Amino acid sequence: MTRVLVVEDDPQLVRALVINMQARHFGVDAARDGATALRLAAARQPDAVVLDLGLPDMDGVDVIKALRGWTRVPIMVLSARSASEEKIAALDAGADDYVTKPFSMDELLARLRAAVRRTESAPAAPDAVVVATEHFTVDLVAKKAVRDGRDIRLTPTEWHLLEILVCNPGRLVSQKQLLSEVWGVSQSTKTNYLRVYMAQLRRKLEADPARPRHLITEPGMGYRFENPGN
Repeated sequence: MTRVLVVEDDPQLVRALVINMQARHFGVDAARDGATALRLAAARQPDAVVLDLGLPDMDGVDVIKALRGWTRVPIMVLSARSASEEKIAALDAGADDYVTKPFSMDELLARLRAAVRRTESAPAAPDAVVVATEHFTVDLVAKKAVRDGRDIRLTPTEWHLLEILVCNPGRLVSQKQLLSEVWGVSQSTKTNYLRVYMAQLRRKLEADPARPRHLITEPGMGYRFENPGN
């Protein structure tokens, strides 16, 4: 059974989420504040986290950062904060998705299922299990990226995108294919998702994100991983 940790201080919303998730065969734990959420996450090891940002004891972004210190579990933000800078802050901290309130329960649960699927599936392994570029390496077995000798923290969504591209070196991977594999078929037209996450990957991995050498955009078509000299 897939286990979800719901972090939300509105008891009515928690009740609605629990009922709907249990009806779809999720196991659910609930926490009304950040401290409780972090304790439950460590104790229960959930498969996904649904997180409000406006918690009574700490900001949800700080909860994301604390979780990302030790787990790659998918984190879906569910928040009334709709400003772009709020969304960017949460995604940069390590969230995988962001849903604004009010929301569709069916859409939320579809996104939750997609987030869990992304952590369960992986593309076929290439000939090499460690791909080395001039500035960073990608270990496909350890699921780890290293840049200039330092481990780079990637969210599960960032990792999945990078893994697909690295496993298809030199080949154009279409926007539709990436969106379908990472977010699900229903999101295959949401090209803004790709722009946001590819920009994050370049900031973390490329020596000059404005002039990427490895994570290349083919305008209007898709992306490719290039490794000049290899």
